[in-house]
Amino acid sequence: MGANIQVDGKVAVIEGVPALTGVTVKATDLRAGAAMIIAGMVARGETRVTNIQYVDRGYEDVVEKFSALGADIRRVPCDDGDDGAATANAG
Repeated sequence: MGANIQVDGKVAVIEGVPALTGVTVKATDLRAGAAMIIAGMVARGETRVTNIQYVDRGYEDVVEKFSALGADIRRVPCDDGDDGAATANAG
């Protein structure tokens, strides 16, 4: 998404950028997946978060709830056999 992130032991050092860029990312757990959806909503362009089943286990109707808040987000099928993806676009 464009940020410069370095991991030093148990510490992540993050150097921000003026704007994130939309890409395809893979959720590996509940909170990371939710954070990637939020990052995708502010990134320039389209962000696709795959492995959305992790987010589904912890947050009910996440796509509908973000949509109700004005987000440009939708659920789309995935070709790789997982439970689908959330696609978010910055306004």
